[in-house]
Amino acid sequence: MKERKDKTTSMLPRFKVKPFLLPVIVAVGICASGYYTLAALERLPDYNVALSVATGTGAFATTGPAVYVPIHIPTPKPVKAIYVTSYVAGVKAWREKMAKLIDDTELNSIVLDVKDYTGELVETRAPDIVDYIKQLHEKNIYVIGRVSAFQDQAYVKAHPELAVKRKDNGGVWRDRKGIAWLDPGSQEAWDYIVKVSEDAYAQGFDEINLDYIRFPSDGDMKNVSYTFENASSTQVMVMRDFYRYISAKFHAKGIPVSADLFGLTTVNKDDLGIGQSLENALTYFDYVAPMVYPSHFAPHFNGWADPNKFAGPLIEYVMGRAVARADALDRLASSTLATSSLTSRFKLRPWLQDFDYGGNYGEAEVRAQIKGVYDSNLTSWMLWDPGVKYTTSALDKVATSS
Repeated sequence: MKERKDKTTSMLPRFKVKPFLLPVIVAVGICASGYYTLAALERLPDYNVALSVATGTGAFATTGPAVYVPIHIPTPKPVKAIYVTSYVAGVKAWREKMAKLIDDTELNSIVLDVKDYTGELVETRAPDIVDYIKQLHEKNIYVIGRVSAFQDQAYVKAHPELAVKRKDNGGVWRDRKGIAWLDPGSQEAWDYIVKVSEDAYAQGFDEINLDYIRFPSDGDMKNVSYTFENASSTQVMVMRDFYRYISAKFHAKGIPVSADLFGLTTVNKDDLGIGQSLENALTYFDYVAPMVYPSHFAPHFNGWADPNKFAGPLIEYVMGRAVARADALDRLASSTLATSSLTSRFKLRPWLQDFDYGGNYGEAEVRAQIKGVYDSNLTSWMLWDPGVKYTTSALDKVATSS
């Protein structure tokens, strides 16, 4: 199954701390998060949470140092979201356009990059991210922070010892796109993902969405070496341990967390060779988002010569299979009880396609996918377009008072 299409621009220059500014930056960083290292400060230009906002959806702490404490929006039921890159978040006119789209339609949530595959954090591209989130909250828009977990070029560069390695020479392995990966078995990498996510929540993000929580799959796989993998552990066991570890960390602080999975996890019982299991994800995460883009299913999948031409039925079929597995998981978990509450199915929140790959995706195709979600007895969905140009006509308008 193909990876979904990400559209990015070139990596921006890394932030350099001026020596005479270091005491000020350290003070702000400590006030804002309480645990940043100097290495992390170099990655965060103008991390000024403590001084950003004093009114509105958050407040300053009344005792001790002035620390901005956001008031998080509860998870909507259902979630109807669009994805927005951190580059768009840094362009005021574009982000206002996205906020208006949400305001005018049935949408109620936004998925915004905290850390993409480059490893650069959102503050690099949108230094006023705290104020932006505050503006979204004022419109009652739920803000989900997307964190690319094991794809992280900047952290691999800083810590090559944590990377997936080449078997032949011990160097950093790269996939067919030239992207380096953190070793999924490294707890130090896990802790970095936790740190980035906790900081995002402190900035005001309402939920953390983890992407690329898997082993790599494309490239010279015969030349891959995993430094931190236990010889007795399978890849699915490693990822299950990661799910358990990171969910425990987040839940201890009341942080909602969701997981992106390959679309085929809805129908396959194996781990697809990448360690992903739908049942494991449903067990440990609050929400699970299979990337069920019709263009990413192989020709003749379920008898459809071109799955792109059956977008609605495909979504209904694969998410229906996922619902059945979620219900079975509930029944197994509650086997000692008289009845099952069947709640796991509502953790399912699929990513739908609103980009032209494999075909033209317009109003009919997007609406068909949304209908497919509803026909599978689910209510939440998220739209993905790496170009952040969504099909407005595919979204229901909100009623306006006269």
